Amino acid sequence: MKKFLINSLFATLFVFGFMWCISKVTKLELFNAFDPIAQALSDFELTDYAFSNLRQDPLVDERIVLVNIGGLSRGQIAQQLSIIAQHKPRVIGIDGFFNCEGGLRDTVNCPQLLDTLGNLMLSSAIQEAGNVVLVSKLLQSDSLTKADAVEVYDSIEYSDELFQSQAQHGYANLVTGARYQEDVKICRSFIPKTTSNGKVEYAFAVRLAMKYDPVKTAKFLSRDKSEEIINYRGNIDIQDVKIKSLREQDLGTTHYPVMFYALDVYQPFRGEFLPEMIKDKIVIFGYLGDYLGDPSWSDKFFTPLNNKVAGRANPDMFGLVVHANILATILNEDYINELPEWVTYLIAFLFCFFNVALFYALNHRYPLWFDSVSLVIQIAQIVLLVGFSVWLFSESNFKLDLTLTLATIAAVGPCFEFYFNVFRPGMARLWLNIIRRLPKPSQEY
Repeated sequence: MKKFLINSLFATLFVFGFMWCISKVTKLELFNAFDPIAQALSDFELTDYAFSNLRQDPLVDERIVLVNIGGLSRGQIAQQLSIIAQHKPRVIGIDGFFNCEGGLRDTVNCPQLLDTLGNLMLSSAIQEAGNVVLVSKLLQSDSLTKADAVEVYDSIEYSDELFQSQAQHGYANLVTGARYQEDVKICRSFIPKTTSNGKVEYAFAVRLAMKYDPVKTAKFLSRDKSEEIINYRGNIDIQDVKIKSLREQDLGTTHYPVMFYALDVYQPFRGEFLPEMIKDKIVIFGYLGDYLGDPSWSDKFFTPLNNKVAGRANPDMFGLVVHANILATILNEDYINELPEWVTYLIAFLFCFFNVALFYALNHRYPLWFDSVSLVIQIAQIVLLVGFSVWLFSESNFKLDLTLTLATIAAVGPCFEFYFNVFRPGMARLWLNIIRRLPKPSQEY
């Protein structure tokens, strides 16, 4: 029994060593021909299927209303804001920057400075509303940029003083893994708070939630997680049937549940909304395309609600709606929980050890049936674990990360045969040759 357990333990360690070597080889990009396949698989998570197919459609969250600013000037945004503010929303968020990019404050590099009247109108509208949250942007210093750091920041950028002095702020950065602005951005999580220059900064949606319901926000922050998974529930509705049909045919990103009401660019100016739709609600202004249904990729992300859960083709959600989903997650106390990272490693190790021990006993007793039976066992385990993890997520919002476990189960079969048929006999012969070549002790007569 002792020999059986020792052999199983060493074979398990061999499987993990083999997987570690493979991970290092792939990081060296020695298999560039397989990069598209690897990228498609890395974009996919098991829970994506539950997000987009298994959960019940939610009710529309009437506490959150989105307003599309399209390509409006600052003066026109000010008019939109003033119209909405008249109906007494509890909180107003503006997902838009009003500054000179790069800090170049001249009319050539920053033509917005020429719109003096528009700037004054917007500043006045923000001040009169009195309950506005503007976005800020977390930035990296040159040293972090050169170090190729991702999702690490050491400075922050605000809108111009003319606007920021009249409002609170929350950073709009989302966790996407993208290394540059034009890169594919897959958004599953966000950072609730961070520290910049010794000051605690909060995410845009968290800051809005603080102003709307400080008790629920405090409960959310008490989880004290450095990164939270966004519990996506839905997108915005597109009222125009022709536009909706066009998106379904050309983009393939629809069929998501409708979660938020949205006003298009022209609707506030025409009064095409009910006052009770705005009163005591959270109204967030931001870009939703030049019109609702615009297939623009600007400020748009891939999310788990995308129709294509792997090998994605078109982003499905504007950043404004992502922030709304974060806000709804906080206000609904609809959090997604995860296992600690060390537990995922422990589960993978235990499954690997169990399979090695099972295969060891199976190979010893039924060597002729080993290949067929071991393959069936591996497939059955993978199917059951995948189904269980998806079911658990859809039923209880618990994300069971079994990626490493599934990888070890897939690798344990070939690794087992290589270890016992090639590696262990080879190591035994090597040690035997070394021992034979050692000088023999001299004998005295």
